[in-house]
Amino acid sequence: MSSKPSSRGWRWLLWPALLALLIWSMIATGTDLSQLLNLGSTFSFIRENWLPPNWSVLGKALSNSWLTLQIAFVGTTFGLLIGLLLSFIAARTTPVPRFVHTGLRTLLSFIRSVPEIVWGLLFVPTFGLGPFAGVAAIWLHNIGVLGKLIAELIEASDKGPQEAIIATGGNRLHVLRFAVLPDILPNIYSQYFYRLEVAIRTSLVLGFIGAGGLGNMLFLDFKVFDYQAVAVEVLVIMLLVIIIDTLGGYVRKRTI
Repeated sequence: MSSKPSSRGWRWLLWPALLALLIWSMIATGTDLSQLLNLGSTFSFIRENWLPPNWSVLGKALSNSWLTLQIAFVGTTFGLLIGLLLSFIAARTTPVPRFVHTGLRTLLSFIRSVPEIVWGLLFVPTFGLGPFAGVAAIWLHNIGVLGKLIAELIEASDKGPQEAIIATGGNRLHVLRFAVLPDILPNIYSQYFYRLEVAIRTSLVLGFIGAGGLGNMLFLDFKVFDYQAVAVEVLVIMLLVIIIDTLGGYVRKRTI
């Protein structure tokens, strides 16, 4: 008889371990749920300092939102194109030597493990202050993220159509073109628009290091405590994210 614990036994061990980890982490981070009862002070701060919004900055905020969107769009799109190419090699179902899979996956893990703001700071000496450092940072990070995600989509794609194409004399390119891509394309669109939303928020942070756009406006207005202008900029950011989410939902609906 095997001495290995059953899967049911592992589950009984897992939940207490997770609970102990949660309690330990709460103590280490000073998490006190009772403090949530004091959220009224936050609402009071917003009411007293953020309202009414300073609508005079709306035109400038909308103008800068275009630059924020362009930084996010260029970085995410190039990240998708290169990540898509690398994903076919990174997928374990692709017939290439194992060390190629392992090496490429390790590289993708390294790229996405470095936050965009760190990449941005590293690119400033090369590209200088400005939007392109932000574009390059988002671009590189998305190569790592989308490369991994799409590789996993390829591995999990339906094997039936692939086997049918091979049985009728198709080669690997035919399988990728007529079986794998049609199967994973809706999920690729979904991941792309999600990463575009993330890139918009990331570009705001990159604005703090000189990438421009709404992030730079936020940084300057926070420094001078102009919270009424910040309120307008936050509303514009929310509008941007809602537009991207709506557009992504429309594209997914048309492709599924």
